[in-house]
Amino acid sequence: MPGGGEIDYDAKILAISAAAEMAGMHPQTLRQYDRLGLVEPARTPGGGRRYSVRDVTRLREIQRLSQDEGVNLAGIKRIMDLEREVQAVRAEANAAVEELVEELHRTRTQLAELRSVTGPFGRSTDIVLWRGEQS
Repeated sequence: MPGGGEIDYDAKILAISAAAEMAGMHPQTLRQYDRLGLVEPARTPGGGRRYSVRDVTRLREIQRLSQDEGVNLAGIKRIMDLEREVQAVRAEANAAVEELVEELHRTRTQLAELRSVTGPFGRSTDIVLWRGEQS
């Protein structure tokens, strides 16, 4: 890509006609999917819809589920809502795991510091019998 930049798949830059063509759909279908909440385009100040490359991918998935799998639009909406929930739960779980790993590293560091302070008496299991002075 010129300039060495990366593609922003979430940039809402595609007009409805371009997104519909890329997805292989009629623009009216995109309007219906917007009304149903299956896809959420951005709006221009004049009210025009703008789609991202990720939206086009989503539209293709909607079409696949509908045509190839026979899922109705309500079912597709439920599937996509559940997928969003799963992604959110995964993100939370990953954050929790990272936090636990950091805590484990801190605990191990503290343990190593404590072991270095205890010296040779730290884990001795020797029993010493002392009887005091003998006369």
